[in-house]
Formats: sequence, structure tokens, C-alpha cells
Amino acid sequence: MKIWGAMSEALKGWIAIVRGDADWARYFAISAAGLATALVLFFFFALLSVALATADVGIPSFFGLIIALVVQGLSILALLGGILITRKIMPGEISLLRLMVPGIYALIAYLIAGTILSLIAGPVLILLWIGLAFLLFCLGRQAGGWTIGVAAAFAVLTMVLLVGMPVTLYMALGPVAAPTP
Repeated sequence: MKIWGAMSEALKGWIAIVRGDADWARYFAISAAGLATALVLFFFFALLSVALATADVGIPSFFGLIIALVVQGLSILALLGGILITRKIMPGEISLLRLMVPGIYALIAYLIAGTILSLIAGPVLILLWIGLAFLLFCLGRQAGGWTIGVAAAFAVLTMVLLVGMPVTLYMALGPVAAPTP
């Protein structure tokens, strides 16, 4: 199946990115179709993650499932925001797809590993965040061609957005406590 082949190739591509291989891009479909494939895979694994997380209490309603997928999808917006802000600050033309496609596959790996770790050993998730930050740093160095400092800033910015967006959304949409007299 072509879609599962994309996952296998993405794994090879990420190994090449981490190693610093110059030909890492050949493992990814850096195109609109490649982006669509990565997005479909992301939301498929997000759906599985929600199903596993709610298995003991029951699958949420259709509306609840949509909300959970939207919240999971915020990580893609965080990645996009990190890329756009870094590209705006740094001179040069770097293809958005060149950063987004492998970045989404990193988020898929984060989603899969995070789901498994949260079911087994929740406190270990901080190590997963460090691992994702390292992958984002490597992405900035290889796909963005950025210096060490810029790649590190991109990784930190994206991680702040990954953590901050859902918290901000929760705070903005959560119930407001009535003031006490």
C-alpha cells in the first residue's frame, strides 16, 4: 500500500536528516500530494490516539471526536507558525513544503510515541518533548539550511507553540469562574 510506504520512506528520511545526509529529501514526496499524504496519516493516527485514550471511558460523540481532532491538529498549526515566523525573520527563500512534509512526519512519530508512553509511563513524556525539539532542530539545519542558532530558535519557538496553543485555547474557551464576594 502506497500510504504505508510513505511512512517507511519518511522513517528513512528522518534517519538521513538526523545523520546530516545531503540527500534526505529523496525519501519524502516534497509536493502537494506528499503534504496531503502526510496530513491524512497524521489525522489517522490522531484518531487512533483519541480512540486509545478514551477506550476505558467510551469513545466520545461525533462532535467530541471532531473537537479532539481539531486539538490534535493544532500541532500542525504550531509547526506551520514556527516555520512562517522563522522564514519571515531570516532572509532567503526556503520552500514551505520542504519543511512541512518532514515536519508532519515528525509530529506523527511524536503522536504515536506519545500515545504509547502516556498509556505506559506518563512522566517520561518530557523526554519525548526533548526528542521532538531535537528533530525540529535537525529539520531546521537540513531542510531550512539555517545556522545552529536559528535552527535552535526555530525548534524552541515551535515547541512553545506546540505547548502554548492548546493551553491558550483551553483557557479562552473554558468556563469562567464567578467572582467571590
